[in-house]
Amino acid sequence: MALDGIDHQMDLEDSRGGSGLRQYYLSKIEELQLTVNEKSQNLRRLQAQRNELNAKVRLLREELQLLQEQGSYVGEVVRAMDKKKVLVKVTPNCRVALRNDSYTLHKILPNKVDPLVSLMMVEKVPDSTYEMIGGLDKQIKEIKEVIELPVKHPELFEALGIAQPKVGRPKVKAVQ
Repeated sequence: MALDGIDHQMDLEDSRGGSGLRQYYLSKIEELQLTVNEKSQNLRRLQAQRNELNAKVRLLREELQLLQEQGSYVGEVVRAMDKKKVLVKVTPNCRVALRNDSYTLHKILPNKVDPLVSLMMVEKVPDSTYEMIGGLDKQIKEIKEVIELPVKHPELFEALGIAQPKVGRPKVKAVQ
């Protein structure tokens, strides 16, 4: 019923010159549709620009990652060992750097020795025995438990899920 009254009012307005109001609203609708179309085109253009910039950023990140990787040296390949491993020719008595985790050769070091490194090197292996050390029975026992026992009897520690201590070869040879 209420709708019939509204329809009736609009019919009266149309007959009295409401066509001007109708034209006004139609022109406004047309303007707004043009604005929406412009904004939609602008949005598509901006999305395309964003996608291009994202692609550039991705490429630059990959390039940056490659630049941040450590450099490598060129070597003469003697023969292929595996798909990813090769035997490289290195001169005898050459100093090299190894990776901590895999002990793979990383780079060739200069022949001169850094003075700080030479201070840390053991020139002569001591020939002392535990019997020669007096008054440190508690400390000797701790050293034997912590270093000697895991090296000489690893099966005792494997059952507990404990691995051998990671020590360098000179230390292991001194213990044995």
